Amino acid sequence: MANASGLVAPTLPSFRRRFSPSLGVYRSGFWFCHGVSRRTVCSSAAQGAEKLSPAESKARRLVSKGCKLVGCGSALPSIQISNDNLSEIVDTNDEWISVRTGIRNRRILSRKESLTAMATEAAQKALQMAEVEPNDVDLVLLCTSTPEDLFGSAPQIQKALGCSRNPLAYDITAACSGFLLGLVSAACYIRGGGFNNVLVIGADALSRYVDWTDRGSCILFGDAAGAVLLQSCDSEEDGLFAFDMHSDGEGQRHLKAGMKGDSTDQELATNGSLLGLLPKGSSSYSCIEMNGKEVFRFAVRVVPHSIELALEKAGLGVSSIDWLILHQANQRIIDAVATRLEVPQERVISNLANYGNTSAASIPLALDEAVRSGKVKAGDTIATAGFGAGLTWGSAIVRWG
Repeated sequence: MANASGLVAPTLPSFRRRFSPSLGVYRSGFWFCHGVSRRTVCSSAAQGAEKLSPAESKARRLVSKGCKLVGCGSALPSIQISNDNLSEIVDTNDEWISVRTGIRNRRILSRKESLTAMATEAAQKALQMAEVEPNDVDLVLLCTSTPEDLFGSAPQIQKALGCSRNPLAYDITAACSGFLLGLVSAACYIRGGGFNNVLVIGADALSRYVDWTDRGSCILFGDAAGAVLLQSCDSEEDGLFAFDMHSDGEGQRHLKAGMKGDSTDQELATNGSLLGLLPKGSSSYSCIEMNGKEVFRFAVRVVPHSIELALEKAGLGVSSIDWLILHQANQRIIDAVATRLEVPQERVISNLANYGNTSAASIPLALDEAVRSGKVKAGDTIATAGFGAGLTWGSAIVRWG
């Protein structure tokens, strides 16, 4: 089981009772100390260890597992909306938007396109890069706040991919922090559950929840999908070094999309029946409401601190970071975080100008473009962080490839 400090602690009662080792953590994986050294993970019978039962043998294999990022992919809608296009419907212009946000274009889903299809395309590209077949996928995690089914869209993606072994697929809702939460969840399934291949998809269509007459919010958001494949590996190859995650419900008032008020009369019907009290089955969510100044203050305060905490847990310094990939919300936030961490601009990845804020899709979309362009290479260390509605935020230190 993982906690917000970035450490993973499995529940292995029978194993502990028999061997009673002390449990420690090396980077973000496991090591067992038998009073000799941390390299005594899974000692063999030839070294004098007791013969293990099948359950105990499996337990030792699990705690020595790591995970690594081996594939990525992304997909975009066909419609592009420029700042000049927006100036035709709200009182704004290209300079006003780009100076305040860094955004110049964004993509939105047409009425003929679907979030599920876009997420499936991104996942297929990640599988192709990783050279993994759909039937070898053990879990599909869809990180989204805009599913096309109230009960979740992940199973439909699993179906569209052709995963005939029926692996588990479910949605994770954590807004712009969703992909990061999915990444950590996938690592826990691999390290503690014996899974081998986990798809993590970030996909959102916030254009469906934007008030297109509000120039303060409609300029910010776009639609997209991005995906990565996490694969099991030996602990020495582990690619998730550490993470740090938090939430603060007190800040919900600054960024939300609540349920619309029920128009049902809150009194009994004229005949005295209960019918007049029951919802009419037409509930829906309001458009996004955001206090931009407060969200900005929140992000530039918590994100650098979270990355610093994750680096400390990983035993790394800022100089070890090859690339900084943040949630693409606002260029001023990205610049402020990089300045606070003293990360030079040439090591900061940003594609915000082209796509706007794509919520849970923004980090995997930026990663995929950077990998396919040759900028991010195998072995590179990446500091990444998500932040947004909830309020939620978190960071992770990972290695690509």
